[in-house]
Amino acid sequence: MKTVFDFSAVTLDGSELPLATFRGQVLLIVNVASKCGFTPQYAGLETLYRKYADNGFAVLGFPCDQFGHQEPGNEAEIKQFCSLKYDISFPLFAKIEVNGGNAHPLYQYLKSAAKGLLGSEAIKWNFTKFLVDRNGMVLRRYAPTDTPEKIEQDLNKVLASPRPNQP
Repeated sequence: MKTVFDFSAVTLDGSELPLATFRGQVLLIVNVASKCGFTPQYAGLETLYRKYADNGFAVLGFPCDQFGHQEPGNEAEIKQFCSLKYDISFPLFAKIEVNGGNAHPLYQYLKSAAKGLLGSEAIKWNFTKFLVDRNGMVLRRYAPTDTPEKIEQDLNKVLASPRPNQP
């Protein structure tokens, strides 16, 4: 059975990063964009990351330009925007597609593991979020309107679960 940890992705700096690097951590995987009405959620995502990183939590941001051309920048521009505007310290990856024939394999997996409204697999908009447990299994999909603050209660429950290889 596949898990999130079976995939890899290219970082904003251009290096391939196996997601197995995050094995044992709880993840919130989000398709992000710099010019979206939901872009202010970057602040809440960063707050969650800083608050819970020491408890084995990471946010993984995947820029995507498939929704209204709301992520027009290249990787350097995305990195600069996220750093200057939101002081983002969680991992950000190179721009990907989340829908269609060129959808990143990770997103193909995420969409099949946690379907959206009415069983749809398609990502509807930027800032769709997937909560992943410490074993790399997708627990839940959240709509773009679900703020990081709203997800925090679910996150706390998952963080309270035992780490792999612990009694």
